[in-house]
Amino acid sequence: MNTADLPVSKLPKDFLWGFATASFQIEGSTDVDGRAKSIWDDFSKQPGKTQDGRNGDIATDSYRLWKDDIALLVKYGVKSYRFSISWPRIIPLGGRNDPINPKGIEWYSNFIDALLDNGIIPFVTLYHWDLPQALHERYKGWLNKDEIVQDYVRYARVCFEAFGGRVKHWLTMNEPWCISVLGYGRGIHAPGRSSDRHRSPEGDSSTEPWIVGHNVILSHANAVKLYREEFKETQGGQIGITLNGDWAMPYDNSPKNIAAAQQAMDAALGWFADPIYLGRYPTFLKKMLGDRLPDFTPEELRVIKGSSDFYGMNTYTTNLCKAGGDDELQAKVIYTFTRPDGTQLGTQAHCGWLQDYPDGFRALLNYVWKRYRMPIYVTENGFAVKNENSKPMKEALLDHDRVQYFRGTTNALLSAVVEDGVDIRAYFPWSFVDNFEWADGYVTRFGVTYVDYETQARHPKESAKFLVKVYFPVILLCCFLKVPLATVVPGTC
Repeated sequence: MNTADLPVSKLPKDFLWGFATASFQIEGSTDVDGRAKSIWDDFSKQPGKTQDGRNGDIATDSYRLWKDDIALLVKYGVKSYRFSISWPRIIPLGGRNDPINPKGIEWYSNFIDALLDNGIIPFVTLYHWDLPQALHERYKGWLNKDEIVQDYVRYARVCFEAFGGRVKHWLTMNEPWCISVLGYGRGIHAPGRSSDRHRSPEGDSSTEPWIVGHNVILSHANAVKLYREEFKETQGGQIGITLNGDWAMPYDNSPKNIAAAQQAMDAALGWFADPIYLGRYPTFLKKMLGDRLPDFTPEELRVIKGSSDFYGMNTYTTNLCKAGGDDELQAKVIYTFTRPDGTQLGTQAHCGWLQDYPDGFRALLNYVWKRYRMPIYVTENGFAVKNENSKPMKEALLDHDRVQYFRGTTNALLSAVVEDGVDIRAYFPWSFVDNFEWADGYVTRFGVTYVDYETQARHPKESAKFLVKVYFPVILLCCFLKVPLATVVPGTC
C-alpha cells in the first residue's frame, strides 16, 4: 500500500503554527536603504485605486519596528512566522543583470537571524505581488515570458544564496490566481490592466490573465528546478507554491449546479494546481478558453509537473455555485452566499466576498488531499470583522466574530486530520497584524493584532488570545506526545 493512502490521525511532530504577513502590506519605508518602487507603489497612489485613498508608504512601519514585531511573536509563542521578501529591496531594478542591494540583503538577514535566535522558524515567500516597477516598464512584467522567467529565477537564486542556509521553508509565489485575475483581468490590483476602459487605458481581460498565469507557473517551476539542482542538497529545505482557492459548493443537488461547482474549482484552484501536481491544465479550462490558454511544451511540462514539495493553501470562505453567467474569470458560474431557503451560509465579514463556513474548509482540505495527495500547509486563513475599522479600539479588540471563525476553522482542520486522515503540516492564520489590505487600503482589518495607525502601537485582540492560549497549546501538546488530538482534548473534533 502507498503510504499516502494510510490514515494520518495525528499531527506530525514538526507541525508548524504561527502567523502570516507580506512585505508591502507591513514594511513601509518604501524609499529607504536602496529599495526601488514596486508596481504597488505608484498604483496605490492613483485616485480611486484604494478604498480610503491611502498607500503603502508607511503601512505598519515594520521595516523600522521589526524588533518590536519579533518581540510580540515571541510573546505569542509561535513556532513559525510566514513573511515575504520584497523583490525591489533585494534587486531594486529587478533584472538578472541589475545590481543587488546589499542593504536589502542585510535587513532580511538580520531579521531571519533574530527569528532563529528566538526559536521561530522562518517560512519565506519569495513573491507576494510586489514586482519591481522597473520590470513592468521595461517589458510589461508578467506578460513577457522570455524575460520574466529569467529575471525571477535570478532573484530566487540571490535569495537562496543569501538566506538558504538558514531558511528551510520556501514559497515561490503567493496566489497566482490573484496575480493573474486581479492584476490583469479585473484591473483592481497592480498593475491594474483590464479591458474595462473606465478602469484602465491598457489591457485585455480575455487573454492577459491566462498569459500571466502561464508565465507565473513557469517562473515558479524554474525556480524550484534551480533550488533542487543547486541548493537543496546542501541547504536541506523544502520549496513549493501557495495557491488561493475557496471551497465551491453546489447551490442545490441539481446536476447543472453540481457541475458548476466543479467548474469553479477547476478555473480557480485547478488552473494552477493541476499543471503543478498532475502535469496538465483542467479539461474544462481548455474547453472554455480554446487557443487563448497558452500551451506548455513537453519540456516545460517536465519541469512543471511535481514542482512543489507540498500543497500551500490560502483559503477563506465557501461559495454556493449556480450554473450560468458569462464571466470567464469566474468560470461562467454565479456565486452566492444565499441558500435556496433564503438563509445565509454564515456570518458576513467586512468584505463582501467572505462569510464564515468552517464545514467548507474541511471539505476543501479533503478535496485537495484526495486529488493531489500532497502534504498540506495552510499558509493563510482569516476573517475581517464587519465595520471593525470604525469601532473604538476597545470594542475592536473584542473581535467575537473572528474568534468564532477561528474556532470553527481550527476544529475543522483538526477533524480533517483526526477523522479524515488528511496530511496537514502547518497552519498560519492571516494576519499577524492589521495591515495594508491592497485595494481595501486600511479600512479592512484581518489582523489578530490591532494596529493604531496613528501611533503604530500593537494591541492583541481576543482572537490572538484564543489562538495563543487555546489552539496553539493543544497543537504543541499533541505534537510533543505524538498522539491524536482527540486523546488530549476529547470531543475537540
